[in-house]
Amino acid sequence: MNVHPMHPFLARAASAAADVAATVPAAQPLDAPTPCAEFDTRALINHWVLYTSHGLEHRARRTELPEELVARDFTAAADWRSAYAAQLERAVAAWAEPAAWEGEVDLGGSPVPAVGIARMLILELVLHGWDVARATGGRIEVDEELAGLVGEIATENAELYRQYAGFAEPVALPDEASGWDRALAASGRDPRWKA
Repeated sequence: MNVHPMHPFLARAASAAADVAATVPAAQPLDAPTPCAEFDTRALINHWVLYTSHGLEHRARRTELPEELVARDFTAAADWRSAYAAQLERAVAAWAEPAAWEGEVDLGGSPVPAVGIARMLILELVLHGWDVARATGGRIEVDEELAGLVGEIATENAELYRQYAGFAEPVALPDEASGWDRALAASGRDPRWKA
């Protein structure tokens, strides 16, 4: 089976996200602030789990997210971290099928090329992974190659995301900033943000 060249990046982004989830403390206050001003920690984790694991698989299969999942509070389950990791594995496996990368995915009446959807989901996995890590005292490990891709995707989609308040304005950084910090800044995230 010929795996799409973007698939290894998707797998690495999913692995980084699963690692972040695994380190969220059991006693984490779920009403704590996050780098996403509109989300507290509970809302951010629920958004992240829904769209980057369940949504990731449903996009590959071209199926709708069931309403039950959309309404679920994933953080209410003690095992949400391991459940998220398992769902990420299923989602990444669904994208291992060459057909998942072909054609378009319907986003609320707007057809988007499947490759574009996968790229946006890589972005969501690691940017929201960073958000969750920052909000909960953890960290996310993103290699230089993946950081470069995330920066590229963030820059390509920045204006679209800003139209829907998904990104803030870009953050100014010193010249010596890392590729990962530049990717964060392109998405309107301040790498220096602290809870």
